[in-house]
Amino acid sequence: MKTITIIDYGAGNLLSVKRSFEFLESNVIVTSDPKTILKSDRLVFPGVGAFPKAMNSLKRLDLINPIIEMVQNQKPLLGLCLGMQLLFEQSEEFGITQGLGLIKGQVISIPNLNASRELIKIPHIGWKSLKSLNAGEDWSRTILSDVNHGEFTYFVHSYMAEPTDRSLILAEVIYEGVQIPAVIKKNNITGCQFHPEKSGVTGLKILKKFLDQ
Repeated sequence: MKTITIIDYGAGNLLSVKRSFEFLESNVIVTSDPKTILKSDRLVFPGVGAFPKAMNSLKRLDLINPIIEMVQNQKPLLGLCLGMQLLFEQSEEFGITQGLGLIKGQVISIPNLNASRELIKIPHIGWKSLKSLNAGEDWSRTILSDVNHGEFTYFVHSYMAEPTDRSLILAEVIYEGVQIPAVIKKNNITGCQFHPEKSGVTGLKILKKFLDQ
């Protein structure tokens, strides 16, 4: 049975994530202990809430260096929603806050106007279909390898990540004409802006593929 370590820093939807991996017959450890994290095979970095508060929690619990060290040691890491955003260099949420800096780029607010200057409802909440930036892009050997283009996943967020290198965007969704990165991949790091644990069968396929990495 494969083991997944879920990072508990007081800002995650832990129970749903834990139950999803247990449904996939994995052994789940939920922890805020740095030593346990450093011994892990795979890390899941969930998150809901505000970027500054989450970074303060990571600092208070001495979790920043263990997360960075695990990534440097090539251990698979999956960031979910805010957990993905924290991997970036900085966020503009409630002022500029420095992130973990594992992915170059920033987290910005979803524009509240579309190309036609019409108001967009924020936060972005609901089901959206995953699309590749390039038609026919190959998702094999990624956590999307069992997912068809156009399958739906569930989003709840007001901010979005913008990587400096757009080739890191594995999939995106279109919300009121705005392109939102949905899945980011850089080496052993994968991030999902949506919540796989709330995305039904599609979400479970994604989590299962992360388990198999």
